Amino acid sequence: MPKYSEVKEKFNIEVKKPEQTELAHLTHYFQSHHNGVAHYFEEPAIEYGQSIDPSVINEPYFQGYLPFEWDIPFPPHQHGEFKFIDLFAGIGGFRLAFHNLGGKCVFTSEWNQYAQKTYHANFGEVPFGDITKINEKEIPQHDILIAGFPCQPFSIAGVSKKNSLGRAHGFKDETQGTLFFDIKRIIKEKRPKAFLLENVKNLVSHDKGNTFKVIEKTLKKLRYNLHFQILDGKYFVPQHRERIVIVGFDRDRYKGKEEFKFPTMPAVTHAIEDILEPSPEPKYTLSDKLWKYLQDYAAKHKAKGNGFGFGLVDMDGIARTLSARYYKDGSEVLIPQDDQNPRRLTPRECARLQGFPDEFVIPVSDTQAYKQFGNSVVSPLMQAVGENIVNELAKLDEHIREGNTIGAAG
Repeated sequence: MPKYSEVKEKFNIEVKKPEQTELAHLTHYFQSHHNGVAHYFEEPAIEYGQSIDPSVINEPYFQGYLPFEWDIPFPPHQHGEFKFIDLFAGIGGFRLAFHNLGGKCVFTSEWNQYAQKTYHANFGEVPFGDITKINEKEIPQHDILIAGFPCQPFSIAGVSKKNSLGRAHGFKDETQGTLFFDIKRIIKEKRPKAFLLENVKNLVSHDKGNTFKVIEKTLKKLRYNLHFQILDGKYFVPQHRERIVIVGFDRDRYKGKEEFKFPTMPAVTHAIEDILEPSPEPKYTLSDKLWKYLQDYAAKHKAKGNGFGFGLVDMDGIARTLSARYYKDGSEVLIPQDDQNPRRLTPRECARLQGFPDEFVIPVSDTQAYKQFGNSVVSPLMQAVGENIVNELAKLDEHIREGNTIGAAG
């Protein structure tokens, strides 16, 4: 039985650019046997395989089953309890959550090549690229659609920056703000049983609430029953991280009878000291120059009555929200140190701060890792939400089966 790492080397499966649809088709094909969606990827996968090795058609991994030893941290379930797709996938915070719930991912999309590299290293699958270039008809049928669509057009920091530069934000941001409508067209075409969407808390208040009204109206027009709530990751990790989570159930299928509730939050018991490495490298300690700059910057804004400044954490408490800009100076989450300047979190500590287990591979530079974890979701929080969705779908579908059985018997 060949190892996936051996097959990966044979077919040159290595992320080198953001649009590598041949590798996306191949890796999706390898993971799609036994779940009825392999035909979406088969022809391009075999064509690419034959371009590398003409005899590839005789290999068992092109014969309809999975003979790999999946030597990756999170190998695919051969028979998943349900199917889901992972849009704007990042490094796989949602993938990990729904994988842990027994789900089988049948399609992934992420445009950033460095995030694709991390995703592939952990899940053995190269995501498809730019969602705007993907035909919704070519996406497999699935039970749950998941999308943490780009938050920069709606975040407080993103809006402030765009305003200062005289640029549009929200839905007027043509590069990112309109990506919600790509979610809309996929939902309309594939009609998943349910979906989970996630974005920054500010989405609710952006443009005086009009942005969220458009989203709500659009999803309801697609005939989905909506549930939404602002949730904080601090109940699962030592980080204050508020996000709006929108869950929808197909009204045509379930008639609005779902009894979905967001999870009850556990007690806050986590502390920053729980996620720290014992002996971080000296390079994470701030230089005298940077530490002085941050202190002077904070003092200047404090004098003006502003709240801007660095975040020196309480070791027994929780951190501020980790952002994608953390690579610049680490100012929002600084770890105090005895007899020396404070330090940044290490990439592994950032991973833990978002709830990723230590077996999660970080194959990129520190700069890219900081961006990736700053853009990620708190995976255990999304798993708690996902568990309630999955349980509710199981209950609803059981009622449908019972109803059909009773009707047939009558």
